[in-house]
Amino acid sequence: MTKADFLRALEDSLEIDEGTLDGAQVLEDLECWDSMSALIYMALADEQLHVAVTGDQIVSCKTVNDLLGIVGDKLTG
Repeated sequence: MTKADFLRALEDSLEIDEGTLDGAQVLEDLECWDSMSALIYMALADEQLHVAVTGDQIVSCKTVNDLLGIVGDKLTG
């Protein structure tokens, strides 16, 4: 799965417009980012990339790129 594919899947899961996420966004500035979104991200990482993400990892993330960094070795391109 590419970075772009993962971002599109995350947008779809969060029910936000395609192309909204590019990586540079600050999570606390995203209206859609909350504890449920974090759980959705964790499920997506597990189902699509077989990566178990912990709450502690998410808490340390400030940007979408930080979230991508958690699963980065599983993403191509």
